Amino acid sequence: MFVKRFFEPGLAQASYLIGCSACREAIVIDPNRDAAQYVEAASAEGLRIKHVTETHIHADYLSGSRELAKATGAKLYLSGEGGADWQYAFASADGATVLHEGDRIAVGNVRIDVLHTPGHTPEHLTFLVTDGAVATEPIAAVTGDFIFVGDVGRPDLLERAANIKGTMEAGARVLFQSLRRFADRPDWLQIWPGHGAGSACGKGISAIPQSTLGYERRFNWAFQVQGEDEFVASVLAGQPDPPKYFAKMKQLNREGPAILGGFRSPARLDRGALDRALSARAVVVDLRRTTEYAVAHVPGTISIPLDASFTNWAGWLVPYGADFYVIAPDGGAAAVDRAVRDLAMIGLDRVAGWFDASVIDEWAAAGGHLGSVPQITPADLSASLSHDAVTLLDVRNDNEWVGGHIAGARHIPLGHLTDALDSIPRTRPIVVQCAAGSRSSIGASLLRARGVERVANLTGGIAEWRRAGLPTVTDG
Repeated sequence: MFVKRFFEPGLAQASYLIGCSACREAIVIDPNRDAAQYVEAASAEGLRIKHVTETHIHADYLSGSRELAKATGAKLYLSGEGGADWQYAFASADGATVLHEGDRIAVGNVRIDVLHTPGHTPEHLTFLVTDGAVATEPIAAVTGDFIFVGDVGRPDLLERAANIKGTMEAGARVLFQSLRRFADRPDWLQIWPGHGAGSACGKGISAIPQSTLGYERRFNWAFQVQGEDEFVASVLAGQPDPPKYFAKMKQLNREGPAILGGFRSPARLDRGALDRALSARAVVVDLRRTTEYAVAHVPGTISIPLDASFTNWAGWLVPYGADFYVIAPDGGAAAVDRAVRDLAMIGLDRVAGWFDASVIDEWAAAGGHLGSVPQITPADLSASLSHDAVTLLDVRNDNEWVGGHIAGARHIPLGHLTDALDSIPRTRPIVVQCAAGSRSSIGASLLRARGVERVANLTGGIAEWRRAGLPTVTDG
């Protein structure tokens, strides 16, 4: 048996290529939209991808199952569990085999047995993997968003992200029962989860890529809780705010993601096209570092740097259903290709064109005014607050705010800032603040793009504020 784990850092997402070396065929579980990576890896091992499946209808990324099945001619397998409201709308049209508890997929000598493990979602499946050439019992379970290393899949996303009322507590109770049924399996069973640290699908996922059931039974908090009510309270407490795009992913993954046929680079455009895009109120994303954006940027553009958090903030802040544009950082076309791939992972496929960073100088040379974001030190901010001279906007998450904030700050998490911009008073200059200065820089760019001129960023965020010995409060 051959196994290869793929990990997408921007999504903290794992997928698995599992093959039978004797029969030269393979299955891919939970693929993302980069189909070529699976085809290339299989080919390098002399394998052909004959089967494609996924554990559930994903909320955090756009599934690549249709994409990969189309590219390879593989058979598509989709969950048929969860009831009438949780079926894949495209299953019949795509000729997919619908899976239920107790079904089996034969991949040469490798057996993939299907378990229904609801809780994270009603239709969720877990796949038991047995190397039939040498064993009669499973070596591993591909658990998707059911069991992670150190955590379990959150059961609140259907209610908090997809706005399906009344599902949060019910899902938590079902998850508790699924865990109890699964816990009877042997200690040696390896756990191959669908996410690692950094995913919003759990609140305490380990960075360790895999585990065993025996280890999780001893050290995963979810297996230590004996009472159902206690488990429900624990699993629902402290979950991170789900990104806005999760609801869109749920919808598209259920209806059927568009098939790309590969990633396509958009055209490089000139300064005139930038004029037209901004005049039409199109979204233009500046991919450069936030420090570069702060020094000089074209007014009307927003800053989302092409870094490890790019996909997350793009999903929060770039609207679906409309063309948008990007300004490239150093690296030009290569950086744009990376951005296009990362955006496609969450279905943001409408990159209509890109501009080289030199367009900023060209804008200024043609007489255009360049914007900037002043930086303010903790000492200067403290003095301004003491005179009630500024409005302080804290864009950190709820749990960070509760853990301590600067007295007098107004709290709007960055992901919700676009919807709340009109509620922010503009009678005084606005200082934006986060933990260390990155998210607040993005927030400042959103205000600037909306025409708010008097905006500054707190250098180093609340961490620098605390290092300066300045106080925080925990009330409210």
